[in-house]
Amino acid sequence: MSIAATITSTNLRSVSTSTTTPPSSYTLTTPFKLNTLKLTSSSIPNPKFRSLSVTAMTSASQQTLSKTAFLDRTESGTLHFVKYHGLGNDFIMVNNLDSMEPKVTPEQAAKLCDRNFGVGADGVIFAMPGSNGTDYTMRIFNSDGSEPEMCGNGVRCFAKFIADLNNLQGKQSFTVHTGAGLIIPEIQEDGQVKVDMGEPVLKASDVPTKIPPNKGESVVKAKIEVDGVSWNVTCVSMGNPHCITFGREGDENLVVDELNLADIGPAFEHHVLFPARTNTEFVQVFSRTHLKMRVWERGAGATLACGTGACALVVAAILEGRSERNCTVDLPGGPLEIEWREADNHVYMTGPAEVVFYGSAHL
Repeated sequence: MSIAATITSTNLRSVSTSTTTPPSSYTLTTPFKLNTLKLTSSSIPNPKFRSLSVTAMTSASQQTLSKTAFLDRTESGTLHFVKYHGLGNDFIMVNNLDSMEPKVTPEQAAKLCDRNFGVGADGVIFAMPGSNGTDYTMRIFNSDGSEPEMCGNGVRCFAKFIADLNNLQGKQSFTVHTGAGLIIPEIQEDGQVKVDMGEPVLKASDVPTKIPPNKGESVVKAKIEVDGVSWNVTCVSMGNPHCITFGREGDENLVVDELNLADIGPAFEHHVLFPARTNTEFVQVFSRTHLKMRVWERGAGATLACGTGACALVVAAILEGRSERNCTVDLPGGPLEIEWREADNHVYMTGPAEVVFYGSAHL
């Protein structure tokens, strides 16, 4: 797949890339001052992505762009999309409301998500017609082409995307069918998105994990060995599997910024005790209402935020007696507010979702 994109971004830039035969030099123009950057074609390592031009777009020009009209364009072989992020967890959002069949394949999604030779994202999300009585259906392909059941940051972006598609203002809520079941996001008056994430799943076989249950049917503060090191873990599903750890056996004062996730993350993800692989949250406790986490996501690696992971870790913290039911969770991309409500056993997540740019990709 080759990609040619025309991008209108929120910082008033228009970017176009082309995969035509490269010229002998390249010109880069920024909207702030004019410079010329010349590169020889031999200095660009991949010939598929050798032509790049960046031009300024005036504020008036940007305002003439109709978001809905842009996404309704239907050139053959061209994907129109909007990129959003939730605390740095970024997604290519696709208007797929005319079909239950995704407009790109998992392989194409992986190429689009490539941060060097594609658009760059943690996943591709499709807004589809509702099913099972819901308003909409959400599907997602990870950056490796796999399909997770759900994504917490992604569903917040999904809600803002739906609001943009329909030009909706103010407080709005939707029912969304996902692989994890019914999810209900609600856009708040201040633009934050509050999501009813449903009930956590604690039964070990349903998470799923092969770790023997040690608290009823659940796995709470159980010992597992990962690459020769013993860790204490609690397992929770928020529609997708999570393994949460507050530290190694005998040393639970975890300082998450000191961890090398690239080394340890894959060992957790692909551990034999997790038959569907797992997301892994490494958690540092500041107080009973303030937690910090880093995450290794199944199918995406180290990301700046994971909404379902933040929900799962608060559930785990409560089960281990470490926190209250309302917590602020610091992620590398920023904070989320998480509540595990005793009255209905549902977990509620509140956080931002921001548009980044509009673009097109030739598939």
